Amino acid sequence: MTAGNYSMMGSVAALVAQTLRTYDCDPEPLFREAGLDMKLLSNPDTRYPGNRVQHLWQLAVDASGDPCFGFVAGEQVQPVVLHGLGFAWLASDTLRDALTRLMRYSRLISTAANMQLQDTDNSLDLILLPPKGVKFLAAAFQDAGMSGFLRMCRLTAGDEIDPVHVSLKHPRPDCARKLQAYFRAPIAYNADNNILSFSRQLVDTPLAHANPGLARINDQAVIDYLARFDRDSLTMQVRSKIIERLHDGTPNQGTIAESLHVSLRSLQRKLNNEDTNFKSLLESTRRELALLYIRETHRSLGEITYLLGFSEPSNFTRAFKRWTGVSPIEYRDNS
Repeated sequence: MTAGNYSMMGSVAALVAQTLRTYDCDPEPLFREAGLDMKLLSNPDTRYPGNRVQHLWQLAVDASGDPCFGFVAGEQVQPVVLHGLGFAWLASDTLRDALTRLMRYSRLISTAANMQLQDTDNSLDLILLPPKGVKFLAAAFQDAGMSGFLRMCRLTAGDEIDPVHVSLKHPRPDCARKLQAYFRAPIAYNADNNILSFSRQLVDTPLAHANPGLARINDQAVIDYLARFDRDSLTMQVRSKIIERLHDGTPNQGTIAESLHVSLRSLQRKLNNEDTNFKSLLESTRRELALLYIRETHRSLGEITYLLGFSEPSNFTRAFKRWTGVSPIEYRDNS
C-alpha cells in the first residue's frame, strides 16, 4: 500500500461527525461531498481512504467556521476511538509505555502515520511528522492529534497532566486563548513540527491503574486487527504468528513463512523492505511480552520462560539482562 492509497480508521471520521453535531452542523452532506459512506460508521472495522477523510476534516472546518475545530475534536476523544490501542493505553504501566504503544501501533490510526518519540535531557517528545507521500494533510486532523493524544494522557494519568512545551506548525490562530487554556503549557507557533513535550519524570512515573494483563489482551487485539487489514505489510502478521507459537518454543521462520503462505525467501525479502527481519521481530516481541509478564506478580519465572518459548529459565534470565541490564527478579522487585 503506497502512502497515496493509505487508509484511516472509520472512528476518526466518526469523531468528525460527533464534533460537527456540537456546532449544530449536519455531518451527512459533508460525508457525501467527501465521498464517504456514513452508514459504514456502524462497523467498528470500517476504514476509509485517507485522502477522503482529510477532505472531510477541511469541509468540517469550513462548515463550523471554527479554525480550532480540530483541537475541539481532539478534546472529545474517548479510548474507543483508538480501538484496542485506546484501552491498552489506559492500562499501561507508565505514560512512556502508553506513548510507545501509540508509536508501535500508529498504523491502526492511519497507514501513513509518521511519528517519533525522542528523549532529550529533560523531556520525552512526541513528534507528529508529515506522512511521506501524502499530498494533502488537513491542519485540523493534525490539531486533533495534538489535543487528542494529550486527552488520552489525561484520561490515563489524571486531568492535572500537562506537557512542558507544545510546538504547533500553523500560525497563532484567533482562538489561541482556548489552546493555551487547554494545553496549559508554553506554545510555540510556526514550528517545524507538531510536538508534545512531557517531563521525563512524569512519563516514567508508575500509574495507579496500570493493568499489564489487560494491556496485553488489548495489544493482541490491535495486532490481530492490523494483521487482518494490512495485507501489504508482513511485520504485524509475523508478530502475531510469533505470539501464537511462542509457547511451543522458539518459532522457526520457515514455519512462520509457511503459515503465511509465502516462501522463506519472500518473507525475508518483504521484511527487509519494511526495514526489519525475523530475528529482530522475535527479539522485540519477546522483550515486550517479558516486560508485561514480569509485572504480573502471580506468574512464576518458570511460567514466563514457557510463555516466551525459552527452553530454560537461565536462557530467559540472560536475555532479560541483555534487554534491561538487570535480572527478572531485580526488575520485579523494583517495579
